[in-house]
Amino acid sequence: MSKPQEFTIKVQSEDAKKKEKPESDKPNFEGSSKLLKDSKEGEGEELSEEDQQLKDQLEMLVERLKESNTELHRPALETLRTLIRTSTSSMTSVPKPLKFLRSHYPDLQALYETWPQSEDKSLFADILSVLAMTYSDTQPRGTLRYRLLSASLRPADSPLADPGTWGHEYVRHIAAELGEEFTAREEGELETKPDAEKENQPQDKLPGTIDDLRNLARQCAIFLLSHNAEPDAVDLLEELEIIEDITGLVDENTYGRVCQYMLRCVDFLVPPDDVHFLRTAHAIYVKYSKFPDALSLAIRLGDPDLIKEDFAAPANPLMKRQLAFLIARAQIPLEWLQIPLTEDEAEDSFESDLQDCLFNAKLSEHFRDFGKELGVEDAKSLEDVYKSHLENTRPGISANIDSARGNLAGTFVNAFVNAGFGNDKLMVMAEEGNSWIYKNKDHGMMSAAASLGVSLLWDVDVGISHIDKYTYSAEEHIKAGALLATGLLNTGVRTEADYALNLLSEYTSNPSVSLKTSSIMGLGLAYVGTHRQEILPLLLPHIADDAVSMEIASLSALALGFVFVGSQHGEISETILQTLMEKFEREDKSLDEKWARFMALGLGLLYLGLQDASDATLETLKAIDHPIAKTAQILVEACSFAGTGNVLKIQSMLHQCDEHIGVSTGKKDDKEEKKDEPKKDDTFQAFAVLAISLIAIGEDIGAEMSLRQFNHLMHYGEPVIRKAVPLAIGLVSISNPQLPILDTLSKYSHDNDLSVAINAIFAMGLVGAGTNNARLAQMLRQLAGYYQKEPDSLFMVRIAQGMVHMGKGTLGLNPFFCDRNIMSRPAVAGLLATLTAFTDTKSFILDKYHWMLYFLTPAMYPRFFITLDENLKNKPVTVRVGQAIDVVGQAGKPRTISGFQTHQSPVRLGTTERAELATEEFIPFSHVLEGFVILQKNAGWETEDKMEL
Repeated sequence: MSKPQEFTIKVQSEDAKKKEKPESDKPNFEGSSKLLKDSKEGEGEELSEEDQQLKDQLEMLVERLKESNTELHRPALETLRTLIRTSTSSMTSVPKPLKFLRSHYPDLQALYETWPQSEDKSLFADILSVLAMTYSDTQPRGTLRYRLLSASLRPADSPLADPGTWGHEYVRHIAAELGEEFTAREEGELETKPDAEKENQPQDKLPGTIDDLRNLARQCAIFLLSHNAEPDAVDLLEELEIIEDITGLVDENTYGRVCQYMLRCVDFLVPPDDVHFLRTAHAIYVKYSKFPDALSLAIRLGDPDLIKEDFAAPANPLMKRQLAFLIARAQIPLEWLQIPLTEDEAEDSFESDLQDCLFNAKLSEHFRDFGKELGVEDAKSLEDVYKSHLENTRPGISANIDSARGNLAGTFVNAFVNAGFGNDKLMVMAEEGNSWIYKNKDHGMMSAAASLGVSLLWDVDVGISHIDKYTYSAEEHIKAGALLATGLLNTGVRTEADYALNLLSEYTSNPSVSLKTSSIMGLGLAYVGTHRQEILPLLLPHIADDAVSMEIASLSALALGFVFVGSQHGEISETILQTLMEKFEREDKSLDEKWARFMALGLGLLYLGLQDASDATLETLKAIDHPIAKTAQILVEACSFAGTGNVLKIQSMLHQCDEHIGVSTGKKDDKEEKKDEPKKDDTFQAFAVLAISLIAIGEDIGAEMSLRQFNHLMHYGEPVIRKAVPLAIGLVSISNPQLPILDTLSKYSHDNDLSVAINAIFAMGLVGAGTNNARLAQMLRQLAGYYQKEPDSLFMVRIAQGMVHMGKGTLGLNPFFCDRNIMSRPAVAGLLATLTAFTDTKSFILDKYHWMLYFLTPAMYPRFFITLDENLKNKPVTVRVGQAIDVVGQAGKPRTISGFQTHQSPVRLGTTERAELATEEFIPFSHVLEGFVILQKNAGWETEDKMEL
């Protein structure tokens, strides 16, 4: 008991010293140490008559408690409790009873120890628990100690009063001490103290078990939830590791705010707590029949069972269709849903509509209508994009540009700009005999024919008729392009006819390399994310077959990675690992080829977004002592934690970049020794840089911090790292052109190292993809003039220009949707495959494999918000579009958008924009207003109008 008394003496002596100082030197206590200041009132200051009366009453009650007559104790305790409770209603000042009783606290503590066990002692402990708040700085967890002692003295059938009866501040105090005590017990802090110290501090050991702490936490959480302190309740239950219990504590008024806060916390939690939070929020949404919210979390978790349950849950056919749109957008394998569609059922209009929604069958039709609404349905020519008359070309210098290279660039620009509209003038609408294809050379013809698939994207029936004539071409490259176009055409949509599978399967074993590669990648792109088992026997044998080249084996692995993305498919991963192991043991030179990186990527894509599921694969890769195994490790780990913002993984990737490979010490002997020694492979460092942005993507703070790291890597990194940095910057801010990022990439696009400049130009295209950003378009026009005599750089400038105007400004490449909460795995797979080709730009994109630019297709999706009526027809309504604001934890109902403009739907949405309905005339079935949203008339709206009239 000596410690509190010493503290009181110290306070008084300090006060005496301060009184000796002149008045002007006195510090202002207001707000900083109010309790200490108020505790001394009555000593130096004169109290009001009312306060003096209260003080005398409290002192009299304390004296009563000290008397030997036990009959006086109960009334005194009851009076004390009443006085304290009535005073804790104010939040603006320290309650007067606590202030006046503070000096008696040590005496009351000593008195408590002398009382025998009884119900009176329990009430005494309860009052001491409240008084302990004033001594919390000297006695750790005193409030909690007496609360637990009070509970232990009560009979089982007489539970203690709810902690909320003592006021909000008391509950917050208890909550803070609960967290400290639980942590201390978990870490074994009390057990590790020396015995002598334990004897001197008998009060350090608190009564009660872990279960008692958790029960008290639940009581506090109930109070906090009912008093608009949802974040505090979530934090408390998370600290005591019982967050799942909040499902039973929320009600219909609090569940929305609780889930909002929990989902915002996910980015900052370590595994497995992040998944635990998502599952708890999912359970709450299911409990309150919020099906779209629940399904979006099930998709985020990638759990087939939850997705199936959530899709089957609603009975309302309109809600079912809305969920079908969400599943189609996320490209969830339909086999997970296990919907038996017989011919009789398919004839039913509801089942037919549902199938159309799930298959994305009407996407092309709605997209073209959307283009008409925006007035961009007319095809754009190359000059509309380039605007050559605005370029700063130097007069008197003839542009020595390879016309075939210029035409090839035009092929891609034409495809990207007119993507999905199916009316470009170079290919689709070209007159017979005047075909653009023949203006390209050899492998250029393949990209030209394949561009049809992008121009006619999603429109399978019309597209097949346009592409079909090229599949009979005598020119092998044109035929190969037609096969790839078939795959591109079917990306993201599904048809009962399965054109792609029927047409491409017969070419997967064709002796022609170009036909084989285009059919393999065509299948990969057509069925990306579908987990279709029919693809497996067509492509898996190529991986393990020693007779096939590394190119075919790697592209087969990549195509299977596309199809089975995020599936953790055992047979494919085993086959890839076994192939790598066998080639390493035989010292097969094919592992050193440039193609091996695509095999590693194929393996990584199988674990996309699955976090720890890849541990066994990573251990197996460590057994292979070859540079490709290190590249594969980085790719598998990066894919596993893609979009999680996991700080530890980002740090480990940064460590991979700090190694200076092949740097000579400058000694003669050292140089002589290294003449025969082959240069160490540093490719893995390029992928480590990409991994940083892949893990940070989608999480704003992590993305911002990663940009700072890229700046350092650009200054101090090896050439291989510097080449990858612009690509990583492009990935972390895809389809989101922020000014600082554009300026950084513009600076890198003039780098002395041409490969850095080329990658920076492509990154500018990624950052501005589908935005029509005027500033970026101007930068690219300047670059076109700057690089007019550099064909490779000029080619990339043209590609970037095409990407900025992708889909005439209606398509985006950002893999996040549903208010940037869900990551599309097929989109990430496409982006990663493209960036992998850019890790060696000269050998792939600038060589004859420029068709790899079409790997971007799975990430292309319209940036629209279309409102539909109950018959799934366009329903124009008034909507507001503005910048999204984070309103988590804010009181009341704050606005979720700022700087909004009012439009008629359909509308175009930027990456960071959000929409809301301008009136309450219609009720949306979706919780997030983007993509396709079905509306239902609000029954109460008309009656409100009539009442106003």
